Amino acid sequence: WYNYNFMCFNRPTAPKIPEGEKVDFDDIQKKRQNKDLVELQSLIDAHFECRKREEEELIALKSRIEKRRAERAEQQRIRAEQEKERQARREKLKRQTYEVSDFKILWAVLVVLHLKTTICHLFIFTV
Repeated sequence: WYNYNFMCFNRPTAPKIPEGEKVDFDDIQKKRQNKDLVELQSLIDAHFECRKREEEELIALKSRIEKRRAERAEQQRIRAEQEKERQARREKLKRQTYEVSDFKILWAVLVVLHLKTTICHLFIFTV
């Protein structure tokens, strides 16, 4: 199990203690604090870089979502328009069919009336 955040940084080495000489613990403490400060600063920098990348990814994701919503709304609008046109064509065809049907019925009635009249005339003239 590796923590990749820590692998990116060079860890400073522990300060060397001089042999046989007087040891200055204040100096060692300052070096240790410096080392810790550098490490802490590098962790903070890494954290903010990571946050920056995540923020950019989040912005890109929101942008893609908005783009997809807009595309979807446009597709739905186009489909609704096409469906409306299809319905209008169906209604027109239905009206035309009824008009033709009504015309055929009217024509048939006229033909029957004409035949009746003709038969009556023939009957009258033959008698």
